[in-house]
Amino acid sequence: MSDPVSSIRNLGPAFEQACTRAGIHSAQQLRELGADEAYSRLLEAGTKAHFIGYYVLVMGLQGRPWNDCKGEEKKALRQRFDQIKTGITKAPQSQLVSELDAIGVRVAPKDLKPV
Repeated sequence: MSDPVSSIRNLGPAFEQACTRAGIHSAQQLRELGADEAYSRLLEAGTKAHFIGYYVLVMGLQGRPWNDCKGEEKKALRQRFDQIKTGITKAPQSQLVSELDAIGVRVAPKDLKPV
């Protein structure tokens, strides 16, 4: 049996649930994907982008405490985070919603603008 995502330093049950929604089911799978690809998948699965969550993941995969991220390293991670965020398209809330949107069945609320 493989170790759970929450077995990685800094990553708790909430992060593990987000990983499960993104199709990441083990610590080994998360390590193989690496921080950038894993975070991209989390965002695509609907996780809200948050810089602290990203660098906590990076530090955890390196076996370092989350608050070890400082100075130039933190600035470089911010640039990577911004690049990841820019390249993401959020997934629909469910397969049904996606299919309804594809055939034009749903009507968008009037106060929301399409993305």
